[in-house]
Amino acid sequence: MQRLFVVILLSLLTVSCANKNSKPSVTKPNAPDCNCVHDQAPIQLPPSTQPVEPKSAEIKPDTKTVADYSLLKPAKWEDVDGLMEDDLSAAWGAWLQSCSTLKNKPQWQSACNAAKALLKPNNATIIDYLTTQFDVYTATNIDGGNTGLVTGYYEPLLQGSRKQSAQYPYPLYKQPNDIVTVELADVYPELKFKRIRGKLVEAKQGDKKTGQLKLIPYLTRAEIETNPSPLAGNEVVWINDIIDVFFLQIQGSGLVNLDNGQQVHVGYADQNGHPYNSIGRLLIERGELTADQASMQGIKNWARNNLDKLRDLLNSNPSYVFFRELPAGLPGPLGALGVPITAERSVAIDPKYVPLGAPIFLSSTQPNSTKPLKRLMMAQDTGGAIKGGVRADFFWGAGDAAGKQAGAMKQQGKVWVFLPKGFVLPK
Repeated sequence: MQRLFVVILLSLLTVSCANKNSKPSVTKPNAPDCNCVHDQAPIQLPPSTQPVEPKSAEIKPDTKTVADYSLLKPAKWEDVDGLMEDDLSAAWGAWLQSCSTLKNKPQWQSACNAAKALLKPNNATIIDYLTTQFDVYTATNIDGGNTGLVTGYYEPLLQGSRKQSAQYPYPLYKQPNDIVTVELADVYPELKFKRIRGKLVEAKQGDKKTGQLKLIPYLTRAEIETNPSPLAGNEVVWINDIIDVFFLQIQGSGLVNLDNGQQVHVGYADQNGHPYNSIGRLLIERGELTADQASMQGIKNWARNNLDKLRDLLNSNPSYVFFRELPAGLPGPLGALGVPITAERSVAIDPKYVPLGAPIFLSSTQPNSTKPLKRLMMAQDTGGAIKGGVRADFFWGAGDAAGKQAGAMKQQGKVWVFLPKGFVLPK
């Protein structure tokens, strides 16, 4: 094992780096320039047969790394913009979901025990609870600013089957057995929340095998989607639309209506370790779409009008997400905290700067408008594109209506974080 570990360490600089909590969970990698809606006819596309060689990326320590939560600055309750205007009771169930996990952490036990004792609290009771149990902090960015990007995500609805057919030709794959994950913090402490993924192969010197194992990058999207796929036999379900599959991978979780009348939740299981490359950005760079057109809906419309270019476009994003079927009866998809997230009361954050599970207050605006959106939210999820001290991804729920809201959301906002009194912050 020691010999293998040394070989893995020597391989670290040749394997692609990926975010530890990329989804999301529902998490997903997130695409704020997309709007995923499922209202068009399904695409039928012949499978590609040409694999693309994987690209490696050198891993370098982040020179801007700061201590966990050190960008949270003490604030006053009267600084929280909109706290008294929100229906706080609408977020109470989401907070109890956070406590189902946080209660096991000493710094959160007192606040969670006090919450459990409150039955159907009203706004006045919740305000008293918050100000008694928590201190409030302003989230800031590395440059000192307190305003950041707020995007949206949702749980798409797909059509699928347990069996492959001409109507359902596109698989959702489960996590492969041969994928290996290495926590970078074990090697570079400054890379906490980072990991790499790859596969082990036997090393060679010339044509001779050395008997040692080395870690190489895992398969890219193009390699996975060859025909036949190297992951054949690892399917969770089969889907009727390749575009729906792609955007499900961006969102991180979804609902699948099966042809037998059942509905199943599928959620993020793992990712292949390659970086996410926005196809919306690529279409803009290639002159295929303008920035205003590069929403999820705009990308879908382009795809249905350019089937001959679609496979090449999708393969330009080497990242690939694997799924698992979630237990039946969940009230929502599972976030990175490990609890079901709540529509319009859960957000994805960067756990490097905001404690996962914490109550936060978000002051922003409704999607594509100036109408205020001021809500008590729970930081219950993470995402590959959710980076920074003031950065939030607002969960809108499931289905087409939620997808339209999520796809249109690219607002500016401020975030206040509530931490239990006595919570130890880095100095």
